[in-house]
Amino acid sequence: MNIAWAYSSYLPWIEAEMRDVVGLRDAHVSGHYGMMQYHMGWVDASFGPISAPSGKRIRPLLCLLACSAAGGEPRTALPAAAGLELLHNFSLIHDDIEDNSPNRRHRPTVWRLFGMPQACNAGDGMFSLAHLAFHRLRDLGVEERIVLKALRLFDETCLSLTEGQYLDMAFEGRADVTVAEYFRMIAGKTGALLAASPQIGAVVAGAPAEQVELYHAFGAATGRAFQLQDDILGIWGDEAVTGKSAAGDILSKKKSLPIIFTLAHPTAGPRMSELYAGPPFVEADVLAILALLDASGARAYVEEQIRISVVDAQSALKSLQPHGERVFLAILAELLESLVERVF
Repeated sequence: MNIAWAYSSYLPWIEAEMRDVVGLRDAHVSGHYGMMQYHMGWVDASFGPISAPSGKRIRPLLCLLACSAAGGEPRTALPAAAGLELLHNFSLIHDDIEDNSPNRRHRPTVWRLFGMPQACNAGDGMFSLAHLAFHRLRDLGVEERIVLKALRLFDETCLSLTEGQYLDMAFEGRADVTVAEYFRMIAGKTGALLAASPQIGAVVAGAPAEQVELYHAFGAATGRAFQLQDDILGIWGDEAVTGKSAAGDILSKKKSLPIIFTLAHPTAGPRMSELYAGPPFVEADVLAILALLDASGARAYVEEQIRISVVDAQSALKSLQPHGERVFLAILAELLESLVERVF
């Protein structure tokens, strides 16, 4: 068994569970659920069936793999896996509104098609469904105390997500964001959900507390590495592969780690600060910013931070080896590798 086996085996279960959770409840509100299903890639703008790009489903996969690695039956964790992915997609619907993003996954965003008020409400509906999904654990025989523990971790994760998003938006108007503040932000915005996914999978499996914490540590380090790779792709990625402009993060003045590192650099920093305090960037500014990033060694710095995060994640898995199912721990290690080596 390997990562390809995990995707082919687990993703159909995950997709079926999510479709059941987001299924139509009342014809009078079909458009409400239709907007959610559109965002998930299941229907077109007229709510007709379609198969559109839908994301990597990393979070539910981490949940089921961790449940398996901790000796549990992965199908019992399906409601939690679905809830985790729905929470992620709720955050994307709201992110698109807050960032004024017109497109996601090569399609118009929900707010662009249906308006901001309805898109905001659809996101709120998906947030509620994510929580309701966890209650389905009881139907699969999961003990009440475990359901409550998983739900508490899930709620704490929801709060961390909003904290991370708050910091991300607050950074937009600041020129003095530090590297430490950046890592605090991504620990919430990206890392919290990726940390909770294997943690909750281990909880559902009934793993001891010390092992649950190791799964959390693995997910948190994976989340850091994942976001830092995104930062690299957002500036140096191949547009033909990523599907978005490699200059997008620069033109939007996004405070990703390469930018923050360069702003604090003793020689490249003053000029970078001057440019970022000036008028909106145009295409001609991109080359100047790239030159400053090169002068500061920003890419090499971020790549080193990815390496450190990978070592941290691998260390957590190594500590789990005497206790967990080795084949599933190996798949988790393979998944980690695929996330940090991806080019899109």
